[in-house]
Amino acid sequence: MDLKDRMILSIIQEDSTLSVKEISERIGLTFTPTYERIKQLEKNGIIEKYVGLLNREKLGLNIVVYCNVRLKEQSQKVLETFEKNIGKHDEVQEIISLSGEYDYMLKIIAKDINSYNEFAVNVISNIPNIGQYHSSIVLHEVKKSTKFKIDLD
Repeated sequence: MDLKDRMILSIIQEDSTLSVKEISERIGLTFTPTYERIKQLEKNGIIEKYVGLLNREKLGLNIVVYCNVRLKEQSQKVLETFEKNIGKHDEVQEIISLSGEYDYMLKIIAKDINSYNEFAVNVISNIPNIGQYHSSIVLHEVKKSTKFKIDLD
């Protein structure tokens, strides 16, 4: 991956709606090589997909919760069962396996505190082998980004 590829990635992270023509103008290449580079980045899995980032609050999703989960046991089957069970819920945006005190951290988005409480009581606490869970309610998102730092030097 050379500088032009990294420039393409940086631009796409900022605005994936730009046309190939607009990207090519910004990086100083013509349309065809820019198009071919983008297709190669997609083929290599560096660009996984293009998505729209939505404003959750304007959609009425006002609560972000980070929920740390400790399982009673950590066998492969128990871990896979937990991941399968929790992963099918749209409220769960991220599932992260951890080392340390907890086994998982979940990022959960809900309409309000009552909706989150219902989710915790009816879903999280009913998954087999849940030992303990601890919820941290986000008060204010200081920085929120999906952009990776790409070295353009």
